[in-house]
Amino acid sequence: MFSMTGYGKGEYKQDGIELTVEIKAVNNRYLDVAVKCPKLLNAYEEAVRAQVRGSLTRGHVDVYVNLVDKRERAKQLYVDAAAARGYYAAARQLKEMFPDLTDDFTLTALMKSPDVVRQEEGTGADEALLSALRAAMETALENLNAMRRKEGEKLAADMLSRMDEIERLVAMIKNRAPMVAEAYRKKLEERIREALAGAAYDETRLLTEVAVFADKSNIDEELTRLASHIGQFRAICGEERVGRKLDFLVQEFNRESNTICSKSNDLAITNAGLALKNEIEKVREQVQNVE
Repeated sequence: MFSMTGYGKGEYKQDGIELTVEIKAVNNRYLDVAVKCPKLLNAYEEAVRAQVRGSLTRGHVDVYVNLVDKRERAKQLYVDAAAARGYYAAARQLKEMFPDLTDDFTLTALMKSPDVVRQEEGTGADEALLSALRAAMETALENLNAMRRKEGEKLAADMLSRMDEIERLVAMIKNRAPMVAEAYRKKLEERIREALAGAAYDETRLLTEVAVFADKSNIDEELTRLASHIGQFRAICGEERVGRKLDFLVQEFNRESNTICSKSNDLAITNAGLALKNEIEKVREQVQNVE
């Protein structure tokens, strides 16, 4: 089992390339990947997202890439001919306007003018950079998943302990349920005797009323389904990507517990049902953290 929250870092330092990848993941219903990287690597953001999708299925993921390229490479210079002509024309115009001033406008001065000569940025990353990026990403994802797995183990332990409490409450309700109809019969019989002041009454009618009540308040099916859900929950917790399965199963837990509370005409069962709903809600909150 994996938690959806975690952090992982990967570094690559070799042959003049220093590249660091940091990945942060938080809860999200679907997988959402945001990438922040140097302009040189912008064209490979989708490759980064694809690598993330290979390791995660849910959560909001932020990927931060930092690059320092210390390799010695020939610089490519770009000459803006239009800008150079503009500066040259402006210099001649100024010379005509101020002929007495010394003309020290040289080729060197023209090259130093803004935007005339500038270093041309690379149009894309080379294979060495891409290899470094993939390696750093792999390490970061491994560290992220190690943290997510460790957190997932804690979540599983907590939910399974709550499942033990849910099982205990279900057993308590199951033991109490058969007594409800008999308690109702005795209470109804007492009320009839009080109302009739000891006069004879139709016991068959009483038993019919008790039978109708027992049928309406019967929760055997709900208890059976809850027992089945508990077993399924424990089995699913042994798998890896279980968030959606557990989310659906918790909805079924809630449905059965709501039905038990709505059918209940017994204080003990009502109290146990409310405690059951409370434990299920705690499990639901934890499931929201599971991938």
